[in-house]
Amino acid sequence: MDNPSSTDSQGPSTRRKALSYLTAVSHGSSPFITTFLLIHLSAPVLANLGGSSLSSQVMLLGREYYQTSFGENYLLLTPLILHASSGIAKRLLSSHPTTSPRPVSSILSITAYGTLIFLPIHFAIHRLYPPDPSMLDYEFVKLGLHTWPVRSWLLYGGLVGCVLLHAAEGINIIGSTWAGRVWARWKSRRSWRLAVTVGAVPILTGLLFIFQEPIVTLPSLARQFEEAFKRSFIYRL
Repeated sequence: MDNPSSTDSQGPSTRRKALSYLTAVSHGSSPFITTFLLIHLSAPVLANLGGSSLSSQVMLLGREYYQTSFGENYLLLTPLILHASSGIAKRLLSSHPTTSPRPVSSILSITAYGTLIFLPIHFAIHRLYPPDPSMLDYEFVKLGLHTWPVRSWLLYGGLVGCVLLHAAEGINIIGSTWAGRVWARWKSRRSWRLAVTVGAVPILTGLLFIFQEPIVTLPSLARQFEEAFKRSFIYRL
């Protein structure tokens, strides 16, 4: 017969190995997501300087990274799926008090679950519902802000807030894990939260500049934009 104590000791060891692997997957996928965010969010930030016209030009350049068949599948969607699934798996495996992850009430957890709510809605509206998403520019965003201002601002603001705060917490955790004391001396958790919170300001003010502009898209194209928004239950309420 097997030795019960030997079996019991294998369980925690196997769990620790699995958690270590999942942590590596979560941390390893983060640079890809961060790169995408820097490219994607640069467009609304530059609206502070050149309005929706400049934002659209920057977005078209960014699509060379995240909307090609390779880039979207392997540089964006795969890292996102790995990051989210590894985080969920870690929480499911970490049921023992000594291996329990951060509480659900932590900023990291709250913003992760918030992102899981906002991001699929955003992706569906901007990528899946339009007949030809490769033709979209910031006139699409502008029409949504003009036609459904409350809902659009809540969705954009909620997504930006959750993503950036989650990134702040995640960067601090990754730095603490891999750099240890060096990271602790260089940056504090509070400073990272403050830096990322301040980083949200130019994104939201850029959207405000876009919102203040008149809609200049063709009526036929505007109707297609409206239909794309209305395919989401959020804009049918």
